[in-house]
Amino acid sequence: MYDPRALISNCRGRLACRLGQSRLWRDRSGGAAVDFALIVGPFLAILMAIIESAIVLLSGQVLQTATTNAARQVMTGQAQNASWSAAQFKTYVCGGLTVMFDCGKLNIDVRAFAGFTAVNLPPVTNANGTLTNAYVYQPGNPGDVVVVRLIYQWPILAWGLGIGLVNSANHSNTLIASAAFRNEPY
Repeated sequence: MYDPRALISNCRGRLACRLGQSRLWRDRSGGAAVDFALIVGPFLAILMAIIESAIVLLSGQVLQTATTNAARQVMTGQAQNASWSAAQFKTYVCGGLTVMFDCGKLNIDVRAFAGFTAVNLPPVTNANGTLTNAYVYQPGNPGDVVVVRLIYQWPILAWGLGIGLVNSANHSNTLIASAAFRNEPY
């Protein structure tokens, strides 16, 4: 028969003895293991959903910061005076993004309009959730209203949990960061 007092008397102060004295190790019914098995699945699912949501929010904020910085180049006329092409503008934008993003998957849409009431932007995704790829690079002239949009499809790893982050095809979340402004008289 198991006698916990014999275990205590044979080893005083050692870590193995203190672990042997805990209720978890003395309990032979298996109830603690069953409780753990019932809780670990939902706990890990909630933890994964929290981490995935935080990553999507962080990546959206990083994309918005890159959009604001890139839009400043257009608004002040630096992109126009340097005669940047769409590829050069994308290279500048990618320099402001962190390692979280694959610049090959980044889409840039820059459109110029006569005024704010004339702004009419096409949707970035089709009805089935795939990207339209109908993006242009028109930085405009002094006084034009310009809308800069960066579009990125962020892959969702925990899509099976049903946490509502998937809004596009291929289990992804389409992040759209935009900036609307009037070009300065450069």
